[in-house]
This record gives sequence, structure tokens and C-alpha cells, in this order.
Amino acid sequence: MIHGIDFNTIMTALGLTLVAGMSTGIGSLMAFFTNHTDKKFLSCALGLSAGVMIYVSFMDLLPMALEEISSGITGKSGMLYVLGGFFGGIGLIAMIDMLVPEDENPHEVSTVEEMNNGTHLRRTGMMLAGAIAIHNFPEGMATFVAAMNGLDVALPIMVAIAIHNIPEGIAVSVPIYHATGNRKKALMWSLMSGLAEPLGAIFGLAFLLPFWTPTVGAIVMAAVAGIMVYISFDELLPGSERYGHHHLAMCGVIGGMVLMAFSLLLF
Repeated sequence: MIHGIDFNTIMTALGLTLVAGMSTGIGSLMAFFTNHTDKKFLSCALGLSAGVMIYVSFMDLLPMALEEISSGITGKSGMLYVLGGFFGGIGLIAMIDMLVPEDENPHEVSTVEEMNNGTHLRRTGMMLAGAIAIHNFPEGMATFVAAMNGLDVALPIMVAIAIHNIPEGIAVSVPIYHATGNRKKALMWSLMSGLAEPLGAIFGLAFLLPFWTPTVGAIVMAAVAGIMVYISFDELLPGSERYGHHHLAMCGVIGGMVLMAFSLLLF
């Protein structure tokens, strides 16, 4: 999969990962220029992101992983490898979540109002930026590997990750802004935390390239699916429900699945 891929495909995948990571800057701008969060929009948007990730994980990445691994390992043994990759991906992102204290965890979706009420101001923005970077590193690897499978998978996932990163931009920029009074510095740290995504992609490329085989590719794709499923159920769906717009959240989930389904059909 990677050994025979041309330079343009690799650069496109890295570029999409960079765009997804830099969306933390959108959260920063929202925090600077508004005192209120459009909860209806975020409820629907986070639900849409979850729908995209869940659909692509179960309807595209896992079937591709099973097909890929069948060239080297057949039968139930191949299925066990894929399942191991899937639950291994879930375990990896869950372990990272557990290593970061809950009240410093940027994956606990925040609104502008909450970040402005003083609760988080006693903590430095640099700690939050570091926590976000830790979380975004494996997401960057996941986004990059998914993007290597084509634009039909890459574009919806990139949009989903970008939406997912907006609240993280709020979480890191507001404390730094209140500590320094400098919007540029707060925006810079927010963007730097987002750079962990393309760095994770580059690390994944450098680490996986020498060892890539169909079996490794299948396990990695299954792990990517596991990471996305965990993010959806642990962060995006609770976040969309948290805003109190259940039906909008469900419309977003279904809309994300429909979007991903048509994307896979059209490309």
C-alpha cells in the first residue's frame, strides 16, 4: 500500500492532516470574538463528525482491513489479527485519555462561556497545549493512514477531525489569552498544539514505511477504525448531546453517515 504509492498521494495525505490539525485556530478565533457558543451548530456538527467516523470505520476501513489481510493470512486467524488491531486502537486512545487528568483533558468538549468563567484559568495554557498535542498525535497517524486510501475516505474524515478540533482550540487559547492578554500568542499556541496531527502523520509514515506489508496495513487500518470509534462514542456523541439538542445531534449523526455513504459511492 505505501511502498507503491506516489509522492503526490503522500503529500496530499499530509496536507489534509495539516488542515485538520490547524482547525484548532478556528476555536481560538471563536473564543476571541464571541462570548457565546452556537450550541445548535456544534451539537449538529459534532454529531455529523461522529456519523462520518462510525460509518467509515465499520463500512470501509474494517472491510478493507479484512480484504487486505486475506492476501497473507486467511480464515479466522486473519480475522483475529484485524480484531486485535481494532481493539488495540481503542486501547491506545483510551490509555492516552486516562493519562491526562479529566479537568485538563481537552477532549472534554468546552464552550466559550465555560472557558471564560474562571474554572480553568488557574492552569497554564501551555499544559493544555501539551495535553492536546498528546491527544492529537495518534489522531494524526490515523487521519494520514485513512487518507492514503483515497480522497473518498480522506475528505470526510478530514472535515470530521477539523470539527472535532474546534473545541480544543477554545480550550487551549482562552487560558493563555487571560494569562498574557496577548491574542497572537494564544492563537500561536493553539495552532502549535494542532501541529501534533501532521507530526503524528510524519511519524507514522517514517515508522511504518520500512515494515509495511499487507498484514501490517490491515492491522493499522483496523487500529485507525478503533481510534475513530472510540473518539465518536467517548467524545463526539456525548459532546453533541451535552448541548441539549438531541434531535439535532441525531440528525447530524445520520447526516454524517449519509455524507460518507455518498462520498464512497461517488469517488
